Amino acid sequence: MRARMRLAGALLAAALLLAGAAPAAHAHGSGDLTSQSELAEVRAATARFADVDAAIAAGYGELVDAAGIACIDSPAGGMGIHYVDVDLVLDPALDPAMPEVLVYEPDRHGRLHLVAVEYVAFESMLGGVVPELFGQTLHRMPGPNEPAAQNRYGLPAFYELHVWLWKHNPDGMFEDWNPRVDCP
Repeated sequence: MRARMRLAGALLAAALLLAGAAPAAHAHGSGDLTSQSELAEVRAATARFADVDAAIAAGYGELVDAAGIACIDSPAGGMGIHYVDVDLVLDPALDPAMPEVLVYEPDRHGRLHLVAVEYVAFESMLGGVVPELFGQTLHRMPGPNEPAAQNRYGLPAFYELHVWLWKHNPDGMFEDWNPRVDCP
């Protein structure tokens, strides 16, 4: 639990420091590859993270929201438990083969199963560019000082895209919520 809170705190502190950082160049999905071949590359690059211990060894850590909740769900469906690589989040370039976030679904026995990857970029680092990957525009999550519904993590505004590579999402591969994901 303490490690989770440290990760959440580190992410928030880094995000707040970056809120005033100069914008950096941002990489988009390669125009040379079709979305399907890019997705196949992501699947190959992230297969090793089916074991959450491999993700932890690679620098990913469990993230909890502002209320201390790890497994994220809603009436629209679930997301699961997010494991974040802070170094990747702090790099504004989006590399399809190196997702900032790995998403796991816990089963009723407590085992975690990789269900999705997520790409994240803080708005303050993008110089006004709205990022795209796999032919998709990333979804903007408002920050805490905006009148729109804020993100549940209390972070400054960021862009994100879930990609349900490891568990079918009947609502669409790039939707935030998956009705087939549960938080037991």
